[in-house]
Amino acid sequence: MKQLLLLFLITSTFSVHAQKTDSPNILFIAVDDLRPELGCYGKEYVHSPNLDKLANNGTLFENHFVTVPTCGASRYNLLTGLLPKKPVDLTNQAAAKQIARDAPENRPTTFLQDLKENGYYTVGIGKISHYPDGYVYGYRQPKSDLIELPGSWDEMLLNHGKWGTGHNAFFGYADGTNRNDKENLVKPYEAADVEDTGYPDGLTAELAIEKLDELKKKKKPFFLGVGFFKPHLPFTAPKKYWDLYEEEEIPLAPFPEIPENTSEASLHGSNEFNRYKLGEEKASLKKPLSNDYAKKIKHGYLASVSYVDAQIGKVLDKLEESGLAENTIVVIWGDHGWHLGDQLVWGKHTIFDNALQSVLIIKHPKLKADNVEQVVSTTDIYPTILEMTGSKTKQKIDGMSMVSLMENPKLDTWRNSAYSYFNNGISVRVPNYRLTKYFREETPTLELYNEITDPNETKNIAQDKPKVIEDLLTIWEKGNTGLYDKP
Repeated sequence: MKQLLLLFLITSTFSVHAQKTDSPNILFIAVDDLRPELGCYGKEYVHSPNLDKLANNGTLFENHFVTVPTCGASRYNLLTGLLPKKPVDLTNQAAAKQIARDAPENRPTTFLQDLKENGYYTVGIGKISHYPDGYVYGYRQPKSDLIELPGSWDEMLLNHGKWGTGHNAFFGYADGTNRNDKENLVKPYEAADVEDTGYPDGLTAELAIEKLDELKKKKKPFFLGVGFFKPHLPFTAPKKYWDLYEEEEIPLAPFPEIPENTSEASLHGSNEFNRYKLGEEKASLKKPLSNDYAKKIKHGYLASVSYVDAQIGKVLDKLEESGLAENTIVVIWGDHGWHLGDQLVWGKHTIFDNALQSVLIIKHPKLKADNVEQVVSTTDIYPTILEMTGSKTKQKIDGMSMVSLMENPKLDTWRNSAYSYFNNGISVRVPNYRLTKYFREETPTLELYNEITDPNETKNIAQDKPKVIEDLLTIWEKGNTGLYDKP
């Protein structure tokens, strides 16, 4: 096993020890499949006023990249602060197999456990780990009593409403049906003329608002995790959010082609998207969707983004009205990005920027608002939360606290790189380049993209830049955890 990044645990300058009641609360909001398709990220055609306002008053990370481009594994990395070292770390079952089902002495620690041990009351609502309600069970099974993150939560909640279970709500439609029971005989989108609570995320916002009232009365700091489902497929949102957009004005993917000098093995055939059997067209690597259908699907994605933005706004408004905002750190995190026809892909599951770059906004009540351009990783969130709360951990974790970077966005000692793993490849993102090395038979196995001159990653230039490759491989090697080493 190769040496991993050194963790710097620093005594917090923002709070006293976490047992004291003036320790900062944390409102952590996880949003599924949220790529940086927001107004605050320069996408002026997107209606995201609440997230834009938060970004304006907090720290917007312009170049945040997840470690694994799939839900469960990305969240496992977030919660444990560990880079992937074995194949199970790349799966949606990472937490279920290694935390829920493993013996306590073998389980990795989550930052939630650290917070609890340092005096915090922890509440989860919705999808924080992989399972929509935090309990381990199959899509078509009744809810189990096996919690996915034992030892992490004081309370784990979800109002599944008319859908009956967390899985059904996650794939739910406005009439109470769901993708699972319909055997995938559904469309990948829906615009029902219903109130916000006609879809599950509206119920989640209501529950979070109620819980804030309860938490205000407690005599200890709290961590409230709120996990929203949208804009994950199916792209379902109340009609009023679809009405915010004129479909013909929605921009198409700037590069709906396979990159030059790249193997199809680096991409995929959009299986998750094609699972919706009543979709009008199927995606593939052979040709793009028609422009009209591509706009319709992107319309659904954007409507879902605007819907969840409105739900986040309700929770943030309650935080302000309750008087809790002055001592509450707010974190907005997207668990990964999503190709919207980019490189012919509709979905995540690649180690290209479109699947790896996601939203990260942190508002600390005692820090001035500023944007951070330097490259950061989801792996860095765990040590950041520890420092901001003055908490400690017994676990050796990977990554670096971003507090110093939030204080000084131009900090010249920052690592300025992020590692990602999937599809038999390890990728490192630095400000100017993305270098990916694949462990596979298909060639080329090295891909290099110039993120300044070619931000849409249209051409692999590895064969033309041997010196750049040589320099970047030194950085890449620091993230080679042995994941793909053969026995």
